[in-house]
This record gives sequence, structure tokens and C-alpha cells, in this order.
Amino acid sequence: PKTARAFGYIDPTHSRSSRVNPAMSRLATQLSATLNVVLALAFVALVINVKTQQSVVGSSIVRTPTHKIIPVTPSMRVNSRAASQSRNIIAPQSTARLDFLEASPYYDQSGIPVNTHKNKAPLTAKVVSVERIVGPKATGETCNIVIDHEGKMPYWEGQSAGVIPPGIDPKRNKPYGVRLYSIASTRYGDKFDGKTMTLCVRRATYWDPELGREDPAKKGVCSNYLCDAKPGQELALTGPSGKVMLMPEKTPEAPIIMLATGTGIAPYRGFLRRLFVENTEAGEKFKGLAWLFLGVANSDALLYDDDWKAIQEKYPEKFRYDVALSREQKNAKGGKMYIQDKVEEYGKEVFELMNLGAHIYFCGLKGMMPGVLGAMEGVAKSQGLSWEDTLSKWKKAGQWHVEVY
Repeated sequence: PKTARAFGYIDPTHSRSSRVNPAMSRLATQLSATLNVVLALAFVALVINVKTQQSVVGSSIVRTPTHKIIPVTPSMRVNSRAASQSRNIIAPQSTARLDFLEASPYYDQSGIPVNTHKNKAPLTAKVVSVERIVGPKATGETCNIVIDHEGKMPYWEGQSAGVIPPGIDPKRNKPYGVRLYSIASTRYGDKFDGKTMTLCVRRATYWDPELGREDPAKKGVCSNYLCDAKPGQELALTGPSGKVMLMPEKTPEAPIIMLATGTGIAPYRGFLRRLFVENTEAGEKFKGLAWLFLGVANSDALLYDDDWKAIQEKYPEKFRYDVALSREQKNAKGGKMYIQDKVEEYGKEVFELMNLGAHIYFCGLKGMMPGVLGAMEGVAKSQGLSWEDTLSKWKKAGQWHVEVY
């Protein structure tokens, strides 16, 4: 049939040569059978090859994302250890010497950048990645957000960046204003090229007891905007701003005591990466003790916990790390363990370090301050000291740094 011949099939009964020469007919039959087998095998191989290529292409699209990102939604649950591993924790210490963004000398703060980009003329930056960094039992969702500023917004550790969310504020019928966030990276950024900054942002939500669910109308505008951001999305940045939380690098022997609740950990991430992760002159010359106190609800809410443990293992004599887990630990009186309880527990050592010239930093919710101040006043009285005079002396010496919200 014509269709069969079109696919290379030859019917010997229709071959004129078979009637003329029987030997030639047998040879033609054998050749025909062989050719049919070869063509059939070639056709099968072609089909398999096409399917294989499609499979490879499809799998490469799924398994090789352009950006490392973990989608952040309220229902998402990610193991905190797995999240930190996706950030590729850098084992102290990075090898490349970092000095291209340093002052001369490195501790000279006279040229620190301030308000390079103002509210009326913000910098357009782009989101690199967003990832959830807390576990399933954390009280809320906290995200690590890396932003590419192309080196156009230099900053120092301890400063803040402003973000202007899009849209109109219904209460004022005007565009939303700037929201400030403590920068959670060193001036070199997490890629060590001086072109990125990192923010640590908790998604602000409101649980309505009457509705029995979250009320989206009362959610935090900017925090949700940032936590929902996608790679490549543009952001309006202002700043950098602030000098209150700068490191005391002029006195590298001075101990640094850091108290944080929740996302108040942000500036200290910059401090500790500069001292113990990056290969900088500041880290090389630091001779003091860095002591971090972090207060959160439970173990799943600990932020950058693996990073701190890696530093503690590498530099046990220069770094201390204590946590207050209010829903898992008990204080000396049997109540919930808050950060002020840790201060009271180690009060004598804290005061000794302060008297040696230590700098103490507070960052996080302003509600932490009354309890912390009360604990420190109790320690002062136990040592026969006037708390008012002691605090005044520390502030006058520039040892007291507070940034709460």
C-alpha cells in the first residue's frame, strides 16, 4: 500500500523483480526486512531522545531557580536549621581581606555617610532574596531580606535604612511615609562586594479575637510589603541614618554588650560579622569581649542562632551568647524568663565590664527597657551604688546606646 511504502515498508509481492529473478527476490526480501528493523529502531530512539530532552529542560527549570528564595506566607512552616543552611552560613573567618570601604584610620567616624538618599529623592534598589528564618512554632514570621543597592548607598554597621512602601495611606490620604529598619549586615554586605544590605523584618499582623482570625486591614503595611517581595522587585530606599548604635572601634579593647529582643538582633548581626566573620582590620584588632543577649518566645523564634553558635565555637574566649526564652525557660523566681532576668542573673559581670569601659547596646521593642532598667537598678543597689549616678556616668562616657521602637 502507498501508506506502508511512505514509512519505508516494501511488500515483496508487489516487486516486479520477484517474478523475473527468484534469487534477486529473496535478496530484496532480506534487505527489506533488515531496513524495516533499522528504521523502526531509529524511530524509537528519536522519540526517546525527544522525551529525555524535554525532561531535562523541565527539571532544570524547577531545580535551578534564578534566586534563592523561600516563599513567605503566613501558612508556611520552615525548619529554622534548614533555613539557615540555605543561607550558606560562612564559617569564620572569610579569607579575602576587606578594606575598600574603610575609613583612614578604620575607626574614624568623621566621614560616616548619613542621609545620602532623602525621602523626596529615594534610591531605587532591587530585592535579591527573601527567606523565612524562624521555625514552625515561632510566634510570628521573620524574614531575612537581601537588597541590591549597587554600591550607591554606603553605610556603617549600626545604621538604619528607610523603606517607602507604595500606595496611599487611607488615614492621611497621602502616600505612605518612610519606615526605618536597622541594617542587619556589614558595610560589605553578605556578598562582600559592598553592593547589598540585609534587613531582618518581622511580618506585622493583627489577630482579631472577635473575628477569630487575622484582620488584613490592620496588618503592617511595610513589613508585609517586604516579606511578600519577590526577587527583582524594586524598592524605594532612604538613608542611611543614625549614629547612636555605632561600634566603639577606636577602643578595640572595650567589651561590647548587646541586648536584643526579636528583630532587634539586626545591628548586632552586622557587629558580629565584622568582628568574627569578615577579614577586616576591625576584627583583627578587636581585643575585647562581645556578649550577646537575645530574648525571644521560644527556640523556633531564635534568629541566626546557628551563626552565633558557629562564632562561639570558633572564638569561645571573645564571644558569649545567652538567650532568654520566655515560653520555655524559668527565671530564678519560677516565672517566665525574659531578657531582664538574664541581665539580673549576670548583673555583677555586666557591671564589672561596664566599669572597665564596656559599651552596652539595647535594640528591640521599647517595652524591654523598663524591665531591663529595673534589673540593673537592683544590681546597683545590691552593690551599694547609686543607680542614677552610675547611669549618668555611663551615658556621659558614651557607653550607653539605645535604639528601641
